[in-house]
Amino acid sequence: MALAGACVCAASADAQQTKMLTADKHNEYGIVYSLPLTELKIEVTATRTVQKAGPYWQYAKKYIGTDRVIREDAENWTISSVDVSTYGVADPEQRYLMQLKPGATTSVAVAEDGMLLAINAEAPEMPGRAGAETARKAPKAFSGKEYLQYVSEDFLASQSSAKQAQLLAESLMEVRDAKVSLTRGTAETMPSDGRQLELMLTSLGDQEAALTAAFAGSETVETAVRTFTFRPEKAGKTVLFRLRDFGGFTSANDYSGEPVYIEIADIAEAELPADASGEPKKLPKDAVVYAVPGTANVKVSAGGKRLFAGEFGFAQFGMTFGLAPSLFTSKKEPSYAIFDPATGALREIAEIRNE
Repeated sequence: MALAGACVCAASADAQQTKMLTADKHNEYGIVYSLPLTELKIEVTATRTVQKAGPYWQYAKKYIGTDRVIREDAENWTISSVDVSTYGVADPEQRYLMQLKPGATTSVAVAEDGMLLAINAEAPEMPGRAGAETARKAPKAFSGKEYLQYVSEDFLASQSSAKQAQLLAESLMEVRDAKVSLTRGTAETMPSDGRQLELMLTSLGDQEAALTAAFAGSETVETAVRTFTFRPEKAGKTVLFRLRDFGGFTSANDYSGEPVYIEIADIAEAELPADASGEPKKLPKDAVVYAVPGTANVKVSAGGKRLFAGEFGFAQFGMTFGLAPSLFTSKKEPSYAIFDPATGALREIAEIRNE
């Protein structure tokens, strides 16, 4: 199957910085922050296989004793794995003001885009958005013409493919004989040390591989990783990217590739926090608003095959609630709060203990 391009966007590296805000005269003792929208980071690992036919594959059975050869050039991409995670970005429609009084020492940690991360505490570690496409080191690729480095003058003078194949086979046998002689220590000219022997065997190995590929062909396999981002807004299924055999990843609207889908399903809205008796809490006056995320299932599939499935929290599928501002402004027993950087959920709240 072929791999293709991005549905929403192929992402580049983007790790947000954080900053600490405090209230003072210049901002009229008010701190503005945003709640998050939850986005998905989809990291796709694909395997690319390139096959090159040997120009003398018709003579492989006669000269190298096999007919299991590559007869035509081909390229194939397959998806090896899909990993999905979430991260948050500031929602421009969910901006709030935390109004404080002069002399307040309350601090608010936000992301570079203003997304709320913590109050009276250090910001939690933020997940990276994405990484650019990368290719892992692959075996040496053959162009199909490497054998020309090792041919004789008779080969170059010949106009017959059958004769050329015979001469290549003779060269191949000479190389193999030379390797055996070196290994056994019976070569007419032996290397002076182990390092030189290693270099000579490596060179002969390259020659053998190139001459063999002229008959059998060659295959190179490499791995590429591409990261995409997607912002769910409702339940549904859409093309995330496409994959094609010649070229690999391509865009969702490039119909030369096979589609890879992302599906958002089973959205469950959030419930208001409950008190000790199980009743929904009431919103405090002038509350410090935070996100209570909902959940949804995320699936990635291609060709009827499921590549990934998991459940995640999403700020946009939830609701908002709030905390009493006095929790963070008390001079005797101030509290701190830490929020999830992907969903905005209240992750931790407690009194600050001075040790």
